[in-house]
Amino acid sequence: MEIRANHELCEGNAVCVGLAPKVFDLSDDDQVVILQADPPEEQLDRVRKAIDRCPKAALSLHE
Repeated sequence: MEIRANHELCEGNAVCVGLAPKVFDLSDDDQVVILQADPPEEQLDRVRKAIDRCPKAALSLHE
C-alpha cells in the first residue's frame, strides 16, 4: 500500500497528524509530510480514518 498526498489540495489542517502521528506530519509551510508512505499493518486503521476525515480530500491510499 502507498499513501499519496495532493499538495495542491492540502491546507495543513493537521487532522491526519492528530489521527496518525507516526505516519503524517506537517512541514514548516503547513503541508502534509508522509513519514511512512507504506505504513505498517498496525497503522492502517488510523491511516484510513485520517484519509476519510481529511477536510480537503488531499490524501489517498493505493494498493
